[in-house]
Amino acid sequence: MQIPIIIQTIGLLTLSNVFMTIAWYGHLKTLGGKPWLIAALVSWGIALFEYLLQVPANRIGYSQYSLAQLKIMQEAITLSVFVPFAMIYMDQPFKLDYVWAALCLVGAVYFIFRT
Repeated sequence: MQIPIIIQTIGLLTLSNVFMTIAWYGHLKTLGGKPWLIAALVSWGIALFEYLLQVPANRIGYSQYSLAQLKIMQEAITLSVFVPFAMIYMDQPFKLDYVWAALCLVGAVYFIFRT
């Protein structure tokens, strides 16, 4: 049984985004007292896993979706990963702006995927 391309793409992009978000922002909490070079090297190590998932996700997705569709899909996934990360891991308060940003992305998804 073949997993549909959309499921493969979204699944890999979501996992990729988890690593990306940790690489980009996790050091702010865990390595705040370390030199920036240490944070950069740790982040690069984490980002390797992001790329190991993101590259096949885009290759798989590009077989069925346009480049613009892949980019908007990525941005929508990024927000859905970032908000829980910011609230749970980084102890940031929920903001109504997250809802407005999500609605803008829903609009972007609609316009880029409509036929």
